[in-house]
Amino acid sequence: MIDEVFQALAHSHRRLILDFVNQNPGCLAGEIAQRFDCSRIAITKHIKILEKAQLLIIEPSGRKRLHYFNVMPIQMIYDRWTDQYSQFFAAPMSDFKQFVEQKQLQDQTQQDAEENNGKIA
Repeated sequence: MIDEVFQALAHSHRRLILDFVNQNPGCLAGEIAQRFDCSRIAITKHIKILEKAQLLIIEPSGRKRLHYFNVMPIQMIYDRWTDQYSQFFAAPMSDFKQFVEQKQLQDQTQQDAEENNGKIA
């Protein structure tokens, strides 16, 4: 499934389709196709790839098919990568941030002290 999601997201038209569907939940395929300068058949193929990757949920409603963005496959990938690797980087990055902030505070304190010494003399 992860490969299908990456493959689906690899094409710029499919990313734009997801953006449109996300902004227009329940839209129709014709409404999506109107946004692009390619054939409706090409858009239909893109929609099928997105549906196969479970990035689009298509809900029948009478004769219409309503399109909805499903964020869960992307969220699962995000969780997998960030959870797995953040444990290695979160603590060191936090420590580094504190080090830099302390160094900046020390430098500012030293600079203030030097300026005050210069005024007294």
